[in-house]
Amino acid sequence: MELAVITAEQVLRLLLMILIGAVCCKWGVFQPKEKSVLANLLLYVVSPAMILDSYMVDFDPAIFHNLLVTFALSTVALVVGMVVAFAVTMRTPRDKRGIIWLACAFSNAGYMGFPLVRALFGDEGLLYASAFVTMFNILIWAVGATYLRGQADPKQIVRNVVTCPCILAVVAGLIIYLARIPIPEIIADPVGSVGDMNTPLSMIITGATIASGNLPKLLHNPNLFRTLGVRMLLIPAVTLVLFALLGLHGTVPTVVLLLEACPTAAMTTMLAIQYKQDEELAAGAVVFSTLSSIVILPLYALVLTAVL
Repeated sequence: MELAVITAEQVLRLLLMILIGAVCCKWGVFQPKEKSVLANLLLYVVSPAMILDSYMVDFDPAIFHNLLVTFALSTVALVVGMVVAFAVTMRTPRDKRGIIWLACAFSNAGYMGFPLVRALFGDEGLLYASAFVTMFNILIWAVGATYLRGQADPKQIVRNVVTCPCILAVVAGLIIYLARIPIPEIIADPVGSVGDMNTPLSMIITGATIASGNLPKLLHNPNLFRTLGVRMLLIPAVTLVLFALLGLHGTVPTVVLLLEACPTAAMTTMLAIQYKQDEELAAGAVVFSTLSSIVILPLYALVLTAVL
C-alpha cells in the first residue's frame, strides 16, 4: 500500500509538471516544433548526466550484484513485451502491424520511468533503471527499428547502439564505478545539477506533446484502444505473473516491472516519421497512454505491493 501511495503522489507531481509543459506550449512560451530542441537537450545532455551521476557512488558488491540481475531481468521483461506484442499484432494488416507492435512493445522508461523510480527508490533505484534503459535502447534499435524498416542493416544497428548517449553514459559510469575512480566535486556537482533537470524537462516535453496533439482526431483511430490495452494492461500483467511465478521480489524486480508498465515510448513517434509509418497512431498511443498512466501506474504499484 505504501508503494502505491508514494507512486500516486509522485504521479500527481509529474502531472503538475506535464500541465506546465502543456500550458507553456498553448500560451506560446515555445512552439510545438521547438520541443524537439528540448528533446535533444534531454537525450544528449540531461539524461546521460543523470545516469553518470548515479554511478558516482561508493562501490558496493551487493549493489553491483543487483545491477547485473537488473540487466538480466530487464532483458527478460523487454523480450516478453516484444513477444506479447507480436502475438497480438500478427493478424494485423501489414501496413499497420509494425507501428502497432512498436507502440505496444516498448515503454517510455526514460521520460516517465526515471523520475518515478528516482522518487521511489532514490539513486540506487536510478542505477538499476539505467540498466533497463540500456537494454531498451539496444533492443529498440536492433529489433524495433529493423522490424519497422523491414530489413536488417547491421552497420546501421551497430551505429545506432554505440552512439546512443544513454548507453555511452552507462559505459562511462560503469568504468568509474568498477574502477572506483574518484570524481572531484568541481566535476561531480555540475553533472549532478544537470542530471536533476531530467524530471521537469521530460515532463514539460510530455506536456507539450499532449498539448500539440489533436486529441479528438486521435481518438478516431480504430487501432488506438487495442494498442493502449496491450501496452498499459496486458504486457505489464503478463510480466508481473512471470516474475511472481519465478518467485522474484524486492527492489530490483519492482523497478523493472514499474519501468515496463510505463506508457508507450516517446521514440515511437520519431521512428514512425522516419520509416513512414502511421504517425497519427504513434502520437495517439504516446499521448493517451501517458494520460492513462496517471491512473494505471498507482493501481499497478498497489498490485506489485500485494504480489511481490
